[in-house]
Amino acid sequence: FDRGMFLRKRTPFIVITLSGLAGPLMAAVTTFADLEIGLIFSGLLLIVLAVITYFVFPKVVCCVILAMMLMNVSSPQLGSALGYFYTADEQCLADGPHFNYTYYITITGIVGSVVNFVSVILYQAFMSTWRFRPALIFTIVIGSLAPMVDLVIVMRWNEAIGISDEVFFLLGNAIFENLVVILLAIPMSAVYAKVSPPGMESAVFAYVVGIGNFTGMFSGLLGSAIIEWSKMKTVGEDCDFSELPTIIVLFKILLPMLVGIPATFLIPNVLQTEPLIDWDKEKWCEEDVSTGNDGEHGESLMDPQISVGNEEDDGRIEPHLL
Repeated sequence: FDRGMFLRKRTPFIVITLSGLAGPLMAAVTTFADLEIGLIFSGLLLIVLAVITYFVFPKVVCCVILAMMLMNVSSPQLGSALGYFYTADEQCLADGPHFNYTYYITITGIVGSVVNFVSVILYQAFMSTWRFRPALIFTIVIGSLAPMVDLVIVMRWNEAIGISDEVFFLLGNAIFENLVVILLAIPMSAVYAKVSPPGMESAVFAYVVGIGNFTGMFSGLLGSAIIEWSKMKTVGEDCDFSELPTIIVLFKILLPMLVGIPATFLIPNVLQTEPLIDWDKEKWCEEDVSTGNDGEHGESLMDPQISVGNEEDDGRIEPHLL
């Protein structure tokens, strides 16, 4: 434990510690309150986190966190509605894909694992030399085009061209969804690491990633609200998925490009091998650790070699100082 670093950066450490309460508070409110109240409360927490970051951390850190928030929130998670559509039986949806759970979960999971491995190789081979903005914009565009596979299956256009649901889903959604997740995670992880200052790497990295996870939870909550507000019936008999195509177009194709792409301009457009912040020049939150004449804090931060002189005064030197 670096006591000197903690004393100099008391405010950031306190903010990072308190930010860990956001997740439990959100879980408590969404569990015991209505969905709308949970959504409003979570949105206010995001605003509070953004404002605190602006006043406590360097400007680049604030811009990165704001960009991350916008990119996550602009892509609401609609997996539950799509999952019900793909696995609905004939009583619920007569003209549906009717995937069994073995195919939908197991087979696509295996394909997704292979795609994850291939995605890392592709990124390292072709995109690791790009600047951050082009890499993120390219990934957002691919991520916005991937839901078109869902749209084609929902509209049943694949049957019109003679491609089965299983084949079209496996060659489309199962591949592109996992591909986009990895291609976005790699550069964003690098960004998170590069905004972590020396001496506080783990604390600030955990703070940024924690806010990212919180916005992911908010995105899932927003997706649930969208599904509820659309009045879709996803279980039982005579299910109604008529609003699903509109939701896919608005919230999975258009919104990420209209909000996510501009958000990338908040991130410095440097090479992925270059630093985002010059920490030697960046002076932030350096707090005074002196306590007056007693020098309690100052003494604890003194060079250990000073104690050598004290030992020499009485003619003895400890063995570990030789």
